[in-house]
Amino acid sequence: MKQVLLDLQSGSIQVENVPVPAVTRGVIVENAYSLISAGTESSLINLAQQSLVGKAKARPDDVKKVLQKIGTDGPLSAYQQAMSRLAKPEPLGYSCAGTVVTTGSDDFEVGDRVACAGAGYAVHAEYVAVPKNLCVRIPDGVSFREAAFTTVGSIAMHGVRNARVTVGENVAVIGLGLIGLLSVQILKAAGCRVIGIDIDREKLALAADLGADVVSNYDGLSERMKAFSPFGADAVVITAATRSSAPVEAAGRLVRDKGRVVVVGNVGMDLPREIFYEKEAEVVVSRSYGPGRYDRNYEERGVDYPIYVRWTERRNMEAFLELVRQKRIDLDRLITHTFTLDDAPEAYNLINTGKERFIGVLLQYSPNGSGAAGTVIHLPEPEKRRREVPTAARTLGCIGAGIHAQSALYPHLPGLPVNLGGLATATGLSAQTVAKKYGFSYCTTDYRKILEDTGIDAVMIATRNDLHAPMAIDALHAGKDVFVEKPLATDIDGLKKIVTAWNESGKHLVVGFNRRHSPLARRMKEFFGNRATPMILHYRVNAGQIPPEHWVHDDEQGGGMLISECCHFFDFMQYITGARPVQVYARAIEPTGTLRKYDNFQATLTFDDGSLGTVTYTTLGDRSYAKEMVEVFCDNAVGRITDFRDLELRRDGKVSRERRWLTQEKGFAEELLAFVKGEEPDFVGNVATTLATFAAWESIETGAPREIDLGQVGL
Repeated sequence: MKQVLLDLQSGSIQVENVPVPAVTRGVIVENAYSLISAGTESSLINLAQQSLVGKAKARPDDVKKVLQKIGTDGPLSAYQQAMSRLAKPEPLGYSCAGTVVTTGSDDFEVGDRVACAGAGYAVHAEYVAVPKNLCVRIPDGVSFREAAFTTVGSIAMHGVRNARVTVGENVAVIGLGLIGLLSVQILKAAGCRVIGIDIDREKLALAADLGADVVSNYDGLSERMKAFSPFGADAVVITAATRSSAPVEAAGRLVRDKGRVVVVGNVGMDLPREIFYEKEAEVVVSRSYGPGRYDRNYEERGVDYPIYVRWTERRNMEAFLELVRQKRIDLDRLITHTFTLDDAPEAYNLINTGKERFIGVLLQYSPNGSGAAGTVIHLPEPEKRRREVPTAARTLGCIGAGIHAQSALYPHLPGLPVNLGGLATATGLSAQTVAKKYGFSYCTTDYRKILEDTGIDAVMIATRNDLHAPMAIDALHAGKDVFVEKPLATDIDGLKKIVTAWNESGKHLVVGFNRRHSPLARRMKEFFGNRATPMILHYRVNAGQIPPEHWVHDDEQGGGMLISECCHFFDFMQYITGARPVQVYARAIEPTGTLRKYDNFQATLTFDDGSLGTVTYTTLGDRSYAKEMVEVFCDNAVGRITDFRDLELRRDGKVSRERRWLTQEKGFAEELLAFVKGEEPDFVGNVATTLATFAAWESIETGAPREIDLGQVGL
């Protein structure tokens, strides 16, 4: 299928062929029309067109993160990660309409006409995968081209709701672009009197045609406002887009005492305190298109809110379409341009240059699509990616292409003695982009194609955590050797099933515990190779807080930091000691404010050789401080690794130090090389590590030590 993409490095717009996305909890929709958001999409394009310095100035928070990365990971690693993110094209669009062709939800049937919302979902593509709560049926009498406005219409709808207007109230709308003109019509449908304000005469005339009672530019605005409403506006809705705070200042002058100002557009927010203080006016910043926005449970998992949360995203979308059906909103007057999908670059050029006046700009899609509708696309290997590999080399298939895979794993693929078969991801964009970059033979959005490929004998799984166990099991059953990113499983049932599949398959299964493969870790292990006493180990992790909405905190998808991250440190101790963990005792800080229960804890492991290891994991530290430090004490000697850049070994007063100045040595390349060469993995140790994290969780819950019993999972 074809999709519109933004090159984040150059700012150019491209139309590329990518696989049709996979359906999960929602539907696959064949698009008929999608709406270009001139404001939101243009700002992203303008940022992409800037130089690296310009991008840095526009995103100071991102620069701060990169500087922190330089301190912990080294300048080369930080640079590579930053450039890797810029190299990935950005999908554009968030409002479209079309026909359901595949459904994974009881809410919809194949053939339903639907309107779709959401950045990353309702994109400019021939086919889109949309969760059910971001999708609504189109009423009879409403066309696809009208329904393509639904997302933007629901933004306007939510702004009006935040104004809490009632019949007969006087409302000012500042900024008569697309959302402003929709807001005027929604307010009129709600029984309000409306004054529309803009500097553009043609937009003022259009607002008047669409029902505004009064229109005005800023010249003589005070007099017109007094004539319109002597006591001022009951509410002011700001839909302008400007860095200036002039719209907010104007709103303060226009609103009545104890009135309401709602900011919908992206405007400057330097509030003149005196004006708002004297009127005791209320200011609300309207958040997108209703309750549910930015809530992963609502948007991704389809968990709806009770009806007393009356106007959710989806209900606002339905309400907007109903107003269109009733002819209370006229969209034909707002559609100024329609382009075919192939002409999308021309559409964006029109918007960015302003060579013609525009309001609503639509992309139209050919019936049945003009690109291939399959889930697999075969790619010619670019000349620069061609490389010599041994004749008997195995062929690797990869599943998943998230941030970790692209920054830590896939950059090492060109150096491995393997043929690169297929790459599978949930979205066609990431599949095509990463497959082209590294020279895979094909890309797909159906991971089963990788498993069915008889030419592929080894599979790498780098998806979200909840998919690790089921996909690893499927791959073992398909007769493939498996490399699966940590954690191996997120619950005991999944772990038992993996052990069963491993026993039955006779294939290799490697877990991505990369730190044990670090050259620094190997030198530390050799240093303590002939020890005569048990070890005392301390692994301190200054993790920094991960946003609470991140998927890793999701009980279903991520399992929390204890399960998804602490396994690394348990495994490292197991590697250094060469012993199995037999007991764990863990305590955690009770959750308060933004602190989650399993984000700040200490866990003490007892090993079967008498060694003791403590992991201190915290999000309470300063990110500029070292992230990871492990200390080992044994036989009157000490070993220390800091951020896998600095190794210190000390015995009898003699000190040996190694320092990596440019990058970390965390063992990613070494673990992948060991996998593709078919080296025997420590699968039992991987299972013991995973069991230890589950036992640590139980210990925190019960307040008591927990035993680690491999027999619990059949080993």
